[in-house]
Amino acid sequence: MISTRAGSKENDMKDKRIGVLLGGLSAEREISLRTGEAMFGALKRRGYDVVKVYVDGDLDQVLRQNPIDLAVIALHGTYGEDGCVQGLLELLGIPYTGSSVLASALAFDKLKSKELFRLHNVPTPPYYVLEADQLDRLEEIHGSFGFPAFVKPRRSGSSVGAGRANDPVQLRERCEDAAQFDPSILIERFVTGREVAVGVLDGRALGAVEIVPRGRFYDYKSKYQKGQSEYHFPARLSPTRYKGVLNIAERAARSLGVSGAARVDLLVTEGENEYVLEVNTLPGLTETSLLPMIARGAGYDFDDLVEAIVARAGLGMRPSLPSAPATAQAAARVALADAE
Repeated sequence: MISTRAGSKENDMKDKRIGVLLGGLSAEREISLRTGEAMFGALKRRGYDVVKVYVDGDLDQVLRQNPIDLAVIALHGTYGEDGCVQGLLELLGIPYTGSSVLASALAFDKLKSKELFRLHNVPTPPYYVLEADQLDRLEEIHGSFGFPAFVKPRRSGSSVGAGRANDPVQLRERCEDAAQFDPSILIERFVTGREVAVGVLDGRALGAVEIVPRGRFYDYKSKYQKGQSEYHFPARLSPTRYKGVLNIAERAARSLGVSGAARVDLLVTEGENEYVLEVNTLPGLTETSLLPMIARGAGYDFDDLVEAIVARAGLGMRPSLPSAPATAQAAARVALADAE
């Protein structure tokens, strides 16, 4: 089993009422329901006093009428993994799984994530941000950035609203699609390489899986429909490169102050350069999800993984944001001075 480092605390958790928060109001509601049902089943099998808390509206009122001692957050997308629910639970004094309010908000915001990656020397593809009201100037703003490019909403998950653009016409179409989910759009330089995901638990990488989608990239359909992708665990990398990928994933999670379970998505190029795409602080836990697959490949079953996530929440194990390297701090001071 995954060590909980909790000792008798693990047994203490079985005396508490645990609520699995599932559903939500985002475009990822369906995945949240599947994740929540799976986590509920795991905790039930392990003998916990667990209930389902469907999030459809006034969560504050629901939790006041149906008190719980700990919240297992199985929500995805807006309001679920962006710090909003975490903030409400903080106000209500209810411990919860996953990352803090700040870390959740930073990881969900792809621009802020990338800024912190750069500050901590974590490699990430070149990018810029476009606002929806700037679409008429898209060609001018895109300029020499080049094609192909990859477009995604600044704040969204599960590849919702994301897609590749090979020319100016496609770029505008992709931006219009992304703008349906967020008025702020992130445009990245498209990097050709192997798609790799690393499972992280409390800052420690469990392993890396390589994803080979049937389509051009690992989109919503590839993620959640069986048979749409092939998976290789461990990822087909040299031992040195595999270790390097795990190290970079840990650094990426640490740069955002992430705690609990997380998934770090990367690309590894033919030249074996690694680029971090994003960190997911509430990764899916469905039958096709990557984190359970990685944990299983590392020798831990699904129920072990869920129990470990809950035990850590009960202990309140959340790191603070790390200090940036001295060189990055100096660069930030120079940038601020230039701005004044």
